[in-house]
Parts: sequence; C-alpha cells; structure tokens
Amino acid sequence: MAERRPVRNLLALAVLTIAVQRPMHPYEMASVLRARGKDQDMPIKWGSLYTVVRNLAKHGLLEAVESGRQGARPERTVYRVTEAGRREAEDWTRELLSTPRREPSSFEAGLSVMGGLRPDEVATLLRRRSRLLAERIEDTRRTLAEERGEVPRLFLIESEYALAMLEAQAAWVRSLLTELSEGTFPDLDAWRAFHTTEE
Repeated sequence: MAERRPVRNLLALAVLTIAVQRPMHPYEMASVLRARGKDQDMPIKWGSLYTVVRNLAKHGLLEAVESGRQGARPERTVYRVTEAGRREAEDWTRELLSTPRREPSSFEAGLSVMGGLRPDEVATLLRRRSRLLAERIEDTRRTLAEERGEVPRLFLIESEYALAMLEAQAAWVRSLLTELSEGTFPDLDAWRAFHTTEE
C-alpha cells in the first residue's frame, strides 16, 4: 500500500515539480502550470492553489524565501522547494509511474448502469460518443504533430498516452456497437424484453 502523503492532491505534486526549477510565488506557479497545460493532465482546482502551497509549507515541503509588495498589489510570498519537498516529488512520481491504480471514469459509471436504457438508445448514444472520440483523436493527433517539431518528446509523453487511451476507447466502443447492431451481445433479447415489460 502506498504511503500516506501529507498533502495528497495532484496539484501539490505539480507545484513541487515546478518549484524544483526555481523559487516562485503562487500566482507565478499557476501561470506556469497553465502554460504547460497541466490542467489537461490532472484535475486542478485553481481556487485551492494557495491552500495547497500553504499546506506544503506547513509540512516542510516548501519554504518561504521572501515576501514583497509591488504598488497596490497584494503581498506576494516567494516559495522554494525544500530537500524534503524534492524527495516527496520524486517518491510520488515513482509511485504514480510504477503502481497501477483503479481510477474509475464517468464513462465506466455510465456503462455500469446502461441496462436502465433500451439497447437501441444505448447504441445511438455510443454512436455519438464514437463520433466525438474520432474528432478528439483527430484534434489530438494534429496538435501532437504540430508540437513534435517544437517541444521535446519528454514534455509530450502524457499527450501521447492520452491519445493511446482515446484510440483504445474508440476501438472498444466500436466493438460494443458491432455487438449491439449485429445482435451478438449476450442476453440482448432479455435486455430488450425487460424494457418492453416496463411499458
């Protein structure tokens, strides 16, 4: 079982990772994270950034190095990563890369209750999903092709993974649609009959 981390949301890991590069204040951290598209890689609640930074400092993973004010702007505290924070970021990254975790998606939740809809409606909805996935795959491929000439692969690897997952999902959805349309889905008649008796 993974160790219990003092600050556990993925925004904390993102903050530690960029703070390793140089000291910065939370507003600058948010700007850097947005510019790198980290909100596409992990769930980020921007409103909680300052709380996350304070919690990291409270647990000795970040430390304030200076505080200042420019004109009428609010005071800004600049933080740097501590040695403990650097180790935490490395250990956490190792854990994320090495240990598969069950991360249910909203699509999985929908699949788990799809029996509540008629098979024909499910097929219609899956055809729509298939079209939208195809569009997203095309957009992602185009974006990756544009970025490959300008950005080192190290910084595109999560986009490559996201594309592979989209392609796998699209193939699986097409396969399920084939079963539904050809009538080879197990117990399809019972599923249809269930909705007939409800009427």
